[in-house]
Amino acid sequence: MNSVIDQWKTQLITLTPSDRVELAHFLLSSLGPEDEGVETAWDAEVLRRTEEIRSGRASGRPVDDFIAELRERYP
Repeated sequence: MNSVIDQWKTQLITLTPSDRVELAHFLLSSLGPEDEGVETAWDAEVLRRTEEIRSGRASGRPVDDFIAELRERYP
């Protein structure tokens, strides 16, 4: 790997978690969608899932339960 990137990694890991999230979001957003239809497709998917929940065909669950399950599965 590029030595400059290795230096950045060493420095950036010292940022607070919220600062790292902000940086990650910035970097990912800077890539832009590879396909312009991707954002439209995600919007449609969100609407579909919302309608499933509102109609009762699907149900949600508490985020704390979901996170606990993920932590159990991927320690």
